[in-house]
Amino acid sequence: MGRFRRFLTTAVLTTLLVGGTAGWASASGESAPSGPLPGTASWLADDSLGRELPDPATATPAEVAAFFAGLSGAQRQRLVEDHPTVVGNLDGAPVHLRYAANASAGDRVLAYDPRGRGTIAQVAGDLEHAAHVSVIVPGSDIDASAFDRTARRAADLQAAAGDDTAVIAWAGYTTPSGIGPDLATGRLAEAGAERLARFTAGLDAAGLPDPALFCHSYGSVVCGLAADDTDASDIVVMGSPGMRAADVGALGTDAHVWAAKSPHDWIGRVPNVEFLGLGHGADPTSPGFGATVLPADNVPAHDAYFAPGTSTLTAFAAIADGARS
Repeated sequence: MGRFRRFLTTAVLTTLLVGGTAGWASASGESAPSGPLPGTASWLADDSLGRELPDPATATPAEVAAFFAGLSGAQRQRLVEDHPTVVGNLDGAPVHLRYAANASAGDRVLAYDPRGRGTIAQVAGDLEHAAHVSVIVPGSDIDASAFDRTARRAADLQAAAGDDTAVIAWAGYTTPSGIGPDLATGRLAEAGAERLARFTAGLDAAGLPDPALFCHSYGSVVCGLAADDTDASDIVVMGSPGMRAADVGALGTDAHVWAAKSPHDWIGRVPNVEFLGLGHGADPTSPGFGATVLPADNVPAHDAYFAPGTSTLTAFAAIADGARS
């Protein structure tokens, strides 16, 4: 009976609380856009180079990088002009080509897919020459139309970390929207983890440093599931409902894992259990989890871990620029 009561508590509280600043409208059953990117058919039919172009659905980022390395500057530019929606989202393609392909979506946009609620990745800093790279993975209710919060956090982290650090605001997966069952399950996080792993593989294929991942709220569930498939140097979670792992060892990663939770964060009221697929497991800040816990006493709210002047932003900046290990 005690276990059943705990299950009911988990189901109700996780569903109600994990959304944080989410709206109250129910939006269960979110789904990521499926099928090839717009323009893929034209890309695959292009035989102007006398060779097949890499299939965006099946080519690895390393294969994509090797393909572009074998092209002349003029050939690369023509592909950007003729197939911007493909090149702009092709993990492993050179950074400057992705920027050029996504120019209509804004400055230093590394990926943009307008389908559905939209996904986007945007860079703060000089990614092509950065000594250190970080990726911010947001939680619920973030998409192309509500991207400003994540972009602002990336700008604040990059400014605090310094000129040799680039920070990518990565809203590259379909996040839970509103209050609903998606918040309490790992379904969207599993799809997001696959996308995050491919994205970081693309950074590696483009010759960029191993990234530090900064994962907020439901984004920490994504990072937990992606941990063993990325080459991240650090994984930092904040305001986390759990990473779907019992401890750091279960994440299957060599990355240094850090965790922060403010005493003023409502996430502390979410039960850290997982039962019949509901809930996200152990609290990453608990002693038994094994993460390095960062001070967060002066963080005033769930959405304020990147706020200037907080102890967490100071710690995040030191991790991002490699000064803290």
